[in-house]
Amino acid sequence: MWDFIVERREQIAYNTFQHFNLVVQAVVVATVIGVALAVLIVRAPALQGVANALSAIGLTIPSFALVGLLLPVFSIGAFTAFVAVAFYAVLPVLRNSVVGLQGVDATLIESARGMGMSGFAVLWRVRLPLAWPVILAGVRISMQMSMGVAAIAAYVLGPGLGGYIFKGLAQIGGANAVNYALVGTLGVVVVALLADALLLLLGRLTISKGTRVA
Repeated sequence: MWDFIVERREQIAYNTFQHFNLVVQAVVVATVIGVALAVLIVRAPALQGVANALSAIGLTIPSFALVGLLLPVFSIGAFTAFVAVAFYAVLPVLRNSVVGLQGVDATLIESARGMGMSGFAVLWRVRLPLAWPVILAGVRISMQMSMGVAAIAAYVLGPGLGGYIFKGLAQIGGANAVNYALVGTLGVVVVALLADALLLLLGRLTISKGTRVA
């Protein structure tokens, strides 16, 4: 196993970076979309039921099925993988963003308005900072889930470590089948742990102790 890794260390390192890069980009885009949608939902509560239903339905769609549905539209390649990962990444962020924004004390909002703040200022300086711990918890969930989805997206030649897993499965019985599968699987786990550690650090830097959640 060690010899296998040493012989392919440059390619493994490159694919590891590609996997991390794909997931981070997808989660960043998903966070922007999820928070924006949550702001609209909080302003129009009637949309909450629809959003919850769509989130529940979205999470039940198997990754392979979604990738298959995307193929006729985007064809094989990295962009199809990105769309698939971003689709799943939006759902936890959206749910947590709605919960976080709705959980902001109404008296604080009224006080901010009483001080002459505009609607945007209230959102940017009051609601989002207070909701951020809950939103970040959703981002962490999204990041972990997206690591696995990105591995499956290798089925459409998406970048990352998933290709090793599929190659190992395709070579079952071969000399390096287990090595390929283990490198891909363990690599995804390591990248997921690293990404979560970075998000924890981000939380320490951006969340005040008074609003911090576990």
